[in-house]
Amino acid sequence: MTTEKHDTISRIVRDDYRTADVFRKHGINYCCGGNSTLEEVCRLQNLDIISICKELSDATQTITIPASLRVDEWSIDFLVDYIRNVHHAYLKQALPTLETTLISFVNNHRSKFPFLDSLHQEFSSLSVLLTEHIAEEEEKIFPYMKQVSHTHKHKEIYGKLFVKTLSQPLTKVFQSKHTHISAQLVEIRNLSNQYRFPDNACTNHRVVFQKLRELDADIVQYRHLENNVLFPKAIILERELLQL
Repeated sequence: MTTEKHDTISRIVRDDYRTADVFRKHGINYCCGGNSTLEEVCRLQNLDIISICKELSDATQTITIPASLRVDEWSIDFLVDYIRNVHHAYLKQALPTLETTLISFVNNHRSKFPFLDSLHQEFSSLSVLLTEHIAEEEEKIFPYMKQVSHTHKHKEIYGKLFVKTLSQPLTKVFQSKHTHISAQLVEIRNLSNQYRFPDNACTNHRVVFQKLRELDADIVQYRHLENNVLFPKAIILERELLQL
C-alpha cells in the first residue's frame, strides 16, 4: 500500500478497510472526524509517521493460496495444523475485535438502520458458536484425528477400540455444528444485504461490512477444508480402523 502523508485518515480507510485497525490501535478517529491528513494527525498526537506508514503497509499485505494447490493431497496432520494456525488463529483475533467495532457502530447508527440490532444479535450468536467449535476441535477433535491417522498408519491392533473413545462418529460430530454455522452466516448475509452498503455510507459503516465480508470468506474456506478435505479423510481412516 502506498500511503501519502497528505491523504486524509478517512480516505486511507475508504481505500483499504484493513487500515482501520492501525488507526484504532493508536486512538486515531477514522470515521466522521477523520478529515485530517495523516501528517497532521501524527504531528498532533506525536506519532512517528514513518512507523505508522510501515504499520499501514503491513496491515494491507494480501496473501493468497494458489487455486492449483492440491489441498486434497495434504496429510491429516498437516491439514489440522494448517486450520489451527491459519483459520483458528484468524477467528480468535477477528471475532472479539469485530464484536467491539460492531457494538460501537450499532449504537451510533441504530436509528438510521433498524436492522442493525438483529445483525449484531446474529453475529454474537455466530461468534459464540465458532468459539465453542474451535475449542472443541483443538481440545478434542483434532487430537483424536491425529491419533486416528497415527494408529491407521502403523496398523496398531488397538485401533478399533481407540475409535470408540470419541463416543460418536465424526460425521455426527461436525454435521450439527456446521449446519448451525451455515444457517447463521446466511442470516448475516441477508441482514447486511450481502455486505453491500449505500454509496453515502460513513467510513465506519464501510469498515464493518467489509470486515464481515472478510470473515465470511475465511469461514467459507475454513469449512471447505474441513467438510470436503479433512473430515472425509479422517472418516475413511476411522471406518477402516473399525474393520480391523
